[in-house]
Amino acid sequence: MRVSREKAAENRERIIDVASKLFRERGFDGVGVADLMKSAGLTHGGFYGNFESKDDLILQACTRALDHSLNSLKNVVEHGGKDALNIVATTYLSSAHRDHPGSGCAMAALGAEVARNSSPVRATFTKTVCSTVELLMQIVTGKSKRAKRERSLAVYSSLVGALVLSRAVDDPELSTEILQATLASISAGD
Repeated sequence: MRVSREKAAENRERIIDVASKLFRERGFDGVGVADLMKSAGLTHGGFYGNFESKDDLILQACTRALDHSLNSLKNVVEHGGKDALNIVATTYLSSAHRDHPGSGCAMAALGAEVARNSSPVRATFTKTVCSTVELLMQIVTGKSKRAKRERSLAVYSSLVGALVLSRAVDDPELSTEILQATLASISAGD
């Protein structure tokens, strides 16, 4: 049975959304095409009508997740006023963000895997790091553009690193302590 172009486009978007969530939860190797399509409510055969390969889908899903994160950050930068950095750090370093990687930051969930992945995916992550640093430069303090860039790189690295560590440890108290200490460090810096 053929589906309309509208339905095919809708199915493709659903696959990308589901893949974006599942990859952040389980990693690239933790999600097979059959499981992915089942989670999207579609048959396995429909995958190759939408994507050249799993790597193609990984690129599309990562781009979707990274764009979502950037748009959220832009919104805080535009509307957060003097408290924008605190809002970003508090939200990012929350237990809710830590506990729900499927709806969270792709950089923290997939960064280590991307380091071992194809050029197009790494290029997308690189572009997002640069864009994120540019946005953070608008809300950090610094006496020069260079100082703001360095502070932005340090803040972003602290956010991502703290989230990765808080997810990696098996001690809930230590996990929370990592988030709180990093939040205090970022707040003290501005």
